[in-house]
Amino acid sequence: MSNAVAASQSSRPTSPAQKALQKLGLARDIDLALHLPFRYEDETRITRLADARDGETVQIEARVLRSEVVLRPRRQLKVEVDDGSDTCVLRFLNFYPAHQKTLSEGALVRLRGELRGGFLGREIVHPSFKLAGGELPQALTPVYPTVAQLPQAYLRKAVLGGLGRADLSETLPAGAWPAAQGPAWTLQQALTFLHQPSPQVSLAELDDRSHPAWQRLKAEELLAQQLSQLQARRARDAMRSPVLKSAVGASGLHERLMAALPFRLTAAQQRVEAQVGADLLREQPMHRLLQGDVGSGKTVVAALAALRCIEAGWQCALMAPTEILAEQHFRKLVGWLEPLGIVTAWLTGSQKAAERRAALAAIASGQAQLVVGTHAVIESKVQFARLALAIIDEQHRFGVAQRLALRSKMTQTESGQALEPHLLMMSATPIPRTLAMSYYADLDVSTIDELPPGRSPIVTKVVNQSRREEVIERIRAQLGEGRQVYWVCPLIEESEALDLRNATETHAELAAALPGHAVALLHSRMPTLEKKAVMAAFASGQTVVLVSTTVIEVGVDVPNASLMVVEHAERFGLSQLHQLRGRVGRGAAASACVLMYSTGDGPRLGETARSRLKAMAETQDGFEIARRDLDIRGPGEFLGARQSGAPLLRFADLATDVQWLQWARELAPRMLDRHPQLAHRHVMRWLGSRSDFVKA
Repeated sequence: MSNAVAASQSSRPTSPAQKALQKLGLARDIDLALHLPFRYEDETRITRLADARDGETVQIEARVLRSEVVLRPRRQLKVEVDDGSDTCVLRFLNFYPAHQKTLSEGALVRLRGELRGGFLGREIVHPSFKLAGGELPQALTPVYPTVAQLPQAYLRKAVLGGLGRADLSETLPAGAWPAAQGPAWTLQQALTFLHQPSPQVSLAELDDRSHPAWQRLKAEELLAQQLSQLQARRARDAMRSPVLKSAVGASGLHERLMAALPFRLTAAQQRVEAQVGADLLREQPMHRLLQGDVGSGKTVVAALAALRCIEAGWQCALMAPTEILAEQHFRKLVGWLEPLGIVTAWLTGSQKAAERRAALAAIASGQAQLVVGTHAVIESKVQFARLALAIIDEQHRFGVAQRLALRSKMTQTESGQALEPHLLMMSATPIPRTLAMSYYADLDVSTIDELPPGRSPIVTKVVNQSRREEVIERIRAQLGEGRQVYWVCPLIEESEALDLRNATETHAELAAALPGHAVALLHSRMPTLEKKAVMAAFASGQTVVLVSTTVIEVGVDVPNASLMVVEHAERFGLSQLHQLRGRVGRGAAASACVLMYSTGDGPRLGETARSRLKAMAETQDGFEIARRDLDIRGPGEFLGARQSGAPLLRFADLATDVQWLQWARELAPRMLDRHPQLAHRHVMRWLGSRSDFVKA
């Protein structure tokens, strides 16, 4: 067993259990040592049946009185045992010959399970069992997360072997542990205890992870994360980027656009735009996240940054996750920048060959000063002449590899050193403070925290599917006032697993219910040209009701749309619902969002779905929505694609361990400056090869 890890790294065939260890990511001794139990069983004491309470999980030693296979009410192994104080029945609905052999009449067995009272007497269903004898363990028995073909006994042995071999020497500098937390447990003490805790320990402290041993692991894990993020930031700061100096005065492109805009920037937009402008004047690459609620005006900040880049003689690229969103950016930017003489190229995967060749040539020659598109922008055939700024919208939809590919498009050098493009990432999903401090610690974060004047508030109503006819009547009223309506469905076609109305069926229903009104259907499987035509008709007002899947979640801007209906809202995530709601309220008209839910066959909604809909009804604040979404989903789901570059926390909880996060943030720079070797060992211990990743 001690060679399990070594065997997994050799070319020899591995056993199913060793393959299962690899599947769990347990490749190193330290990985095994850090694979902690998710619960414990108390096998340290024997309980007399006469002293046991119904519903209690007990371990007893008893003699088998009789053992038989019965056929009614279903085939099962029924075993009656007596521990000298009382009797009970063991029932096995699934059993093997080995069960019958061990549990034969007269055998003395040690067994563990939940004792239940019943009409026919007390019983234990499917207890664990073995022949009695041997010393009782002195510690609680750990139960580990596992996968198929990896039995607990094998895993326990592997973990203890890894714990014994792993280098658990101290990496925290002397005096680093906060005195307010009491005496520090060493990592060795903490792990040894958590794998084999004393039966006297408070199980509540283990379950809620408040025990000092857990506190040590949480602190170490958060420190490793902060060190890794800080290493990434410092590695980027050592790189060089073009210094983008633009013209000053009324003749400059920046000032000309500001003068031409039909609106004034909000104070928040001005502040953020100044932060971006300052970054572009530095030699170090900008790595900034621009966050702002739906409709807060991020695109104009991006346009002003692009102009600073172009005026300095360089190219800018803007990439969006969907063609609909990319095209909306393209139209808006062309409308703003074309009068200033800026040449903008359009690049997507659905372009005709001739159009694509022309765009590629313009990009390669430098004629195209701004390039807008989808993932097509980072394809190998796309060669920029002088790329200096990359803007990524809805950044959480792009993985690390895609951001790296965009960075690799820069080919310029300066004094023999390769130049990096500046990177501006935009998100309409606000980042809660604790996430910004942890997973986004390598970024500079700018926040547009006010909406432009004139945006109407959105009334949010949560209604049951049974009120569908009332909702359709509300649509008739809106259309009578000359307004437009979105109706969003979660699926395109019927699913046998989920009883959801599909977009096609709803489109037919609404078309029949609203005669004389143009009702259109939009979904992701439609050909690109057809999708464009449908969106153009809705944007122009020819179509008044748009039935859609979530393809309209981001980027669609129709000020005349005043009602959003989300069907089966319980199936959507909180951030997704907030994004959908943001499609209305973009004009002066009073707007509403109707979240229509179904309880299916059950009497009520599940707890998670109810929490989401309650949050939507109570607040329109994107940051509050994001905070609640983080509470409901946890960081793994919330972060989406970014997690491919940022290993998720296993032990610490951002909701309860903010004090350790703050401690780690303060300690990380001191460790890197004064104890670089300890910092390196600490990161490698916790993150392994993943720590070498410098995030894009």
